[in-house]
Amino acid sequence: MSGAVIKTREKLMDVARKLFAENGIEDVTMNDIATASGKGRRTLYTYFKNKNEIYNAVIESELDILYRSLQEVVEKDLPADVKLLEFVKMRLESTKRVVYRNGSLGAEFFKDIWHVETIRRKFDIKEILFLRDILEEGVKGGIFRSLNPKDTAIILHSSFKGLEVPYIRGIIEGFSASGQRRINGIIGLFFYGLKKVGHTESFNY
Repeated sequence: MSGAVIKTREKLMDVARKLFAENGIEDVTMNDIATASGKGRRTLYTYFKNKNEIYNAVIESELDILYRSLQEVVEKDLPADVKLLEFVKMRLESTKRVVYRNGSLGAEFFKDIWHVETIRRKFDIKEILFLRDILEEGVKGGIFRSLNPKDTAIILHSSFKGLEVPYIRGIIEGFSASGQRRINGIIGLFFYGLKKVGHTESFNY
């Protein structure tokens, strides 16, 4: 796609995202998006067949923001255990920011979770690969015990996803001092399980 085509598509998506965030998916029409974008219905339908298609594209673009933030963590020159800790924190906070900045659209992540899950599959695969890479680094560096990085990455990914809703809704506190300790304690479970071992002190567990 040319630069002009990409720019037009991104503008339409951004307009749609703002309308979805303000009014919710159900109360926004393709005509609303065309009018607000100033591009007209013909242009809008050139890029998107229907509202569901543009909604999917908007969610994918939001997930891409989360992906890039995690990629930055993975590319840092850090010990594997520190990198994993930072990865989890970034994941929770970035997910929360995406949901909060999208208002009514963010609510769709909870109301229509199965639809969102379908769109998230590609992102989930990328995230599992990130986790696998971190685990492999840790095993090679002697930080983590010998394990199956692929299987462990899948288990960790499922666990981290389970923390999303409690974190976003404030059940698990954010980055206050007490919230930090709570998150560190939860992450300590992933590292050490329930059995007390010497290294858990570093996680304020």
